[in-house]
Amino acid sequence: MEINAKIYIAGHKGLVGSAIERVLKKEGFHNIIGRSHSELDLTDQTKVNDFFRKEKPEYVFLAAAKVGGIHANNTYPAEFIFSNLQIQNNIIDACHKFQAKKLVFLGSSCIYPKFAKQPMDEGQLLDGKLEPTNEPYAVAKIAGIVMCQSYNRQYGTNYISVMPTNLYGPGDNYHPENSHVLPALIRRFDEAKKQNLPEVVVWGTGKPLREFLYSDDMARACVFLMKNYDVTGDPKGGEHVNVGSGIEVSIRELAETVKEVVGYKGLLTFDLTKPDGTPRKLLDVSKLHKMGWKHQVELKQGIELAYGDFFANFSQSNK
Repeated sequence: MEINAKIYIAGHKGLVGSAIERVLKKEGFHNIIGRSHSELDLTDQTKVNDFFRKEKPEYVFLAAAKVGGIHANNTYPAEFIFSNLQIQNNIIDACHKFQAKKLVFLGSSCIYPKFAKQPMDEGQLLDGKLEPTNEPYAVAKIAGIVMCQSYNRQYGTNYISVMPTNLYGPGDNYHPENSHVLPALIRRFDEAKKQNLPEVVVWGTGKPLREFLYSDDMARACVFLMKNYDVTGDPKGGEHVNVGSGIEVSIRELAETVKEVVGYKGLLTFDLTKPDGTPRKLLDVSKLHKMGWKHQVELKQGIELAYGDFFANFSQSNK
């Protein structure tokens, strides 16, 4: 990836897109373009093609997506599958039409079967039934992987797919209903601290194990793979790559760490009448490690950075 190359980040204001922009700028890349949703509706193929025709980006990071937690996926399944299919179809096809040199497509670890063997390696894709609560989103992301592979096979393109674990960091979604577990915990502990509440209740036993990766580490992995992972000529179109820390933590340990970072002094309790969800969800990241990439930010440090961003930009306790 040449230092003067024109780079387009789709979703440059989101959690991962903004991190990719930060990482690229730190590495000296300066010809970076992005468009907000009000400037460019990525679900509109005509507008996407017009944008590519005019700007002709050479390298594309496809980080734009409609995302959310279990509640959002259950409540808006049609929106999740439609919007994500439209966005990725339009951008992947435009990359081909207007001859972008390379594309990085971002997916999600939810592409793997609900009862996948742990840790989950890349070969388990389409090896079983998906988790029903986020199936529409997962199906859309699987379609994106297959679409990249299909364009690579038919047109000789170099489109790679990366599947991240649970991500968090600056600019995360802290919505009380639609956020993921870590930003949700940050918000709840911050509000409990501000309101001097006696306890914070977390669903389930706290025993399920989850993996987390700081957003700037994810961005560094994307840039690394853009530079170093080439699938040109692969008769199968190139396998996707898992991106994660390779380290898992229990929900109890996660909640205790967030509590410590936020400085909440009340009780942490668990509602045993609520479901735990999948007992374990860990990506096998040995493929990426063999390429020479590993994460840099450990969990507690990342939570401290994320909470600093939340406190400065979202929390009412500093207003």
